[in-house]
Amino acid sequence: MADPYAVRLSIGVPMERPVDWVFARELLAEGLHRPTGDGDVVVMPWRHPHPHPDSVRVVLRNRSGTALVEMATAEVATFLLRTFVLVPEGAEGRHLDLNRAISELTGTGG
Repeated sequence: MADPYAVRLSIGVPMERPVDWVFARELLAEGLHRPTGDGDVVVMPWRHPHPHPDSVRVVLRNRSGTALVEMATAEVATFLLRTFVLVPEGAEGRHLDLNRAISELTGTGG
C-alpha cells in the first residue's frame, strides 16, 4: 500500500494506458455527503429523482481539460468501507514506510 491516505481513480479504455488520478480518501468520503475539494479534484453528491439511484460526481481538472466521472453512491460507499477496514481512519501512519519515502525524496538508498 503505497499511500494509505489516498485513493486512485483510473480513467481510460481497458487496453490502452489509463490516466490515473490520486487524491485523498477523506475527500471522496466527505464528497458522499457534501460538495468538497477545490483545484484539480472536486467531489459532490448528486441526487437523482426516484427511482434512479443517487451518485457521486468527481470533477477532475488539469491543463488538458476537465472530466466528469459519475459513480453510484452505494458502490463508492462500499469501496470506502473496505478501505477503512484495511486501514482504519487515524491509523494511516502505521502503514507508511518512512525510510523508503525519505530515500525516494532524497534520491538515496534503495
